[in-house]
Amino acid sequence: MNSFELKYGCNPNQKPARIYMENGGELPIQILSGRPGYINFLDALNSWQLVSELKAELGLPAAASFKHVSPTSGAVGVPMSEALRRACFVDDIPEVSDSPLATAYARARGTDRMSSFGDWAALSDICDAATAKVLSREVSDGVIAPGYTPDALEILRAKRKGNYNIVQIDPDYVPELAERKQVFGITFEQGRNNFKINRALLSNIVTQNKALPEEAARDLIVSLITLKYTQSNSVCYALGGQAIGVGAGQQSRIHCTRLAGSKADTWFLRQYDKVLSLPFRDDIARPTRDNVIDGYINKNEEDVCAEGNWQKYFTRRPEPLTQEEARAWLDGIRGVSLGSDAFFPFEDNIQRAYKSGVSYIAEPGGSIRDESVISCCDRYGIIMAFTGMRLFHH
Repeated sequence: MNSFELKYGCNPNQKPARIYMENGGELPIQILSGRPGYINFLDALNSWQLVSELKAELGLPAAASFKHVSPTSGAVGVPMSEALRRACFVDDIPEVSDSPLATAYARARGTDRMSSFGDWAALSDICDAATAKVLSREVSDGVIAPGYTPDALEILRAKRKGNYNIVQIDPDYVPELAERKQVFGITFEQGRNNFKINRALLSNIVTQNKALPEEAARDLIVSLITLKYTQSNSVCYALGGQAIGVGAGQQSRIHCTRLAGSKADTWFLRQYDKVLSLPFRDDIARPTRDNVIDGYINKNEEDVCAEGNWQKYFTRRPEPLTQEEARAWLDGIRGVSLGSDAFFPFEDNIQRAYKSGVSYIAEPGGSIRDESVISCCDRYGIIMAFTGMRLFHH
């Protein structure tokens, strides 16, 4: 198959639409179920690059959850604590602990569950039954992987009454060095971003503290590879082999840092005992639980603990999570890694990052205010490496 006709492009009025190989060759994919759309394929092909790079560099199975051409998270298969398993809603699937790939997807999906609603999933390895079981009960648009076990394929093909989008990609496919796209009838061409993100990229440590632990280096690599496929400007917090907060597509870098930091804070607070112990009614669906948990933590549109509201969700009225409790929990967290796709121009980014437990930073450097930013890191005891490489993605 060298061409696949799509129902429409980004929007229903954008017809005709298709994906095809410009050189007339075969597409490196097979569609095993469903009929993926234009945005589905943008997510699938970007997310596949992310997980394949994570696997190649860190040697661990990797997974990503994508929405609208940016990752909500990328993760590798590092074992999960019991609290994290509960926060990610996989504590009732014992097989997850035996499958690093399932663990990676549970982490990626569980990072920012509201943003991951209706995601596209990417898997670096052949999808096994445990991973398929996690996917089967989430609201998801589709998955891309280099293959599927028969049991996994049976589980996934039953999803959405047989219409779940399942794509298999040739793991040996290597694209051409030049890539092109059109905007307003004008063709743009550039070399593919083949820049390799690895441990050596973190060798230029510019702060007084230079003791970068290997686990922090791993997390910085997770962060930077995630940023490579995130719409810019972008900032990514990472811990435990997963991206825990991604701020994408903001015009101001401090807004990226704040957005990603607030997501990281929510991820941490989902593991707080008071949140894990919320007395949900048995008939409350998982997506509704996600919305309620987010409202409980962040005090959003609806006060879920208010009289007349709590009865809709809980068997008893929960005690609210106070700002003092949340701040005390977050203030005890350190060891978070932070990557930025371009330099930090002001100290405010460092100050905001520290509030979410950041101890390690990787950014390109090159700002006229580098010395000010380095001094701010030194005041907080943060280790910062200059990578020398910008990672814009558009």
